[in-house]
Amino acid sequence: MASPAILVFTKTTGFRHDSIPAGTEAVERIAAELGFEAEHTEDSSVYNPVDLARFAATVWLSPSGDVLDELERAALADFVTGGGGWCGVHGASTAERSWPFFTELVGARFIGHPPGCTPGEIEVKDAEHAATAHLPKRWSWTDEWYSFDERPANVDVLLEVDEDSYDTADLAMGGPHPLAWHRRLESGRCFYTALGHDASAYADADFLAHLKGGLQSVLPTK
Repeated sequence: MASPAILVFTKTTGFRHDSIPAGTEAVERIAAELGFEAEHTEDSSVYNPVDLARFAATVWLSPSGDVLDELERAALADFVTGGGGWCGVHGASTAERSWPFFTELVGARFIGHPPGCTPGEIEVKDAEHAATAHLPKRWSWTDEWYSFDERPANVDVLLEVDEDSYDTADLAMGGPHPLAWHRRLESGRCFYTALGHDASAYADADFLAHLKGGLQSVLPTK
């Protein structure tokens, strides 16, 4: 029997990030480093119990809009709560707005960001996690600074952005302003990072290590 693989999912029905090809290549390399084959698709029909049995985890790399039908939603929910890993990157918090379970899965809903990618300062809140252990206590980074409808509940926050370090426009959340977090969801593990808008991020060693650690953290333990 073949070893489980990593499913990379990038279907969009709304905004489409130009960085998706670079991100896909990066996740495929990361999967290989972790000893997994990666399978990239935008065909949501893969979210069925038979196909999902081939995967250890799925990476939602900047999907947008509603991308699954009701049966596919049920299959993803069963996959994660049954022990599969879910890793969301950047635009994943804009997807599946009409599905309440997905709010629990991703943690919080994107509501907007100030214009463009701008420099800012990120505070590492958990220096022990695989996604953050390599980072300095304060990490200077340039990205789109996502704001959310609420602070995620029942999660362990990994990164927060210092709102004094960039122009929040009319999207200030006040402190704390989380950007990355992880959680258990029944038997599954979930990780989300709001970072990764620009293609250049997927060539940056610190960001790649952040992604690698995030994906590693959702993989089922052997």
